[in-house]
Amino acid sequence: MSTQSPKQALLEQFALVAKTLSHPDRLELLEHLAQGERSVEALAQRAGLAMANASHHLQLLRRAGLVSTRREGKFIFYALADDSVLDLLAALRRVAETGLAEVDRILGDYFASRDSLEPVSRAELMERMRAGAVTVLDTRPADEYAAGHLPGALNIPPEALETRLAELDPGQEIVAYCRGPYCVLSFEAVAALRKRGFRVRRLEDGMPEWKAAGLPVEVEPQG
Repeated sequence: MSTQSPKQALLEQFALVAKTLSHPDRLELLEHLAQGERSVEALAQRAGLAMANASHHLQLLRRAGLVSTRREGKFIFYALADDSVLDLLAALRRVAETGLAEVDRILGDYFASRDSLEPVSRAELMERMRAGAVTVLDTRPADEYAAGHLPGALNIPPEALETRLAELDPGQEIVAYCRGPYCVLSFEAVAALRKRGFRVRRLEDGMPEWKAAGLPVEVEPQG
């Protein structure tokens, strides 16, 4: 009877992580968790999943070591295990961008059609924020903004832009950001604002990457 080698045992565990990532709903749940800790109920609602489906996916993510949990009364809250999960998702994205023609097509058909300009790097944005030379626009929902946002960022989701344009200075360039590099909210905001004559660009990635880089973050006071 053969004995499994330590290397083979490790490869099986690595394969478990890869297998767990092989579902788009789980990747979306990780994107939402990258914005901050969430209950199962909140995650199900935000991802458009039935509670049972969301709970099943989250349990698989926990077994693979990608998320952690804590209980508060009858509620269970989930969070990313640590920032290495962000690194893993970024590596997955880079491999797909490089090797899959369908990814290239989607990027051209949807994302590039809304914003083909080079995004702003974190370092460039930080420098311009210190100089007061930019308006930073957070396009995420209010609860994600409250959990942590770039210092001084104005929170206007795309659906509210039409009624809140007066809050934006047309003479100052705007940099919009969202949940990550391909979050559609920032792309939609950029496209809508450019149609109205604003000078606007996107941040190169999103709030989770900004925070993981050790850059300053503001949190809204509770209550």
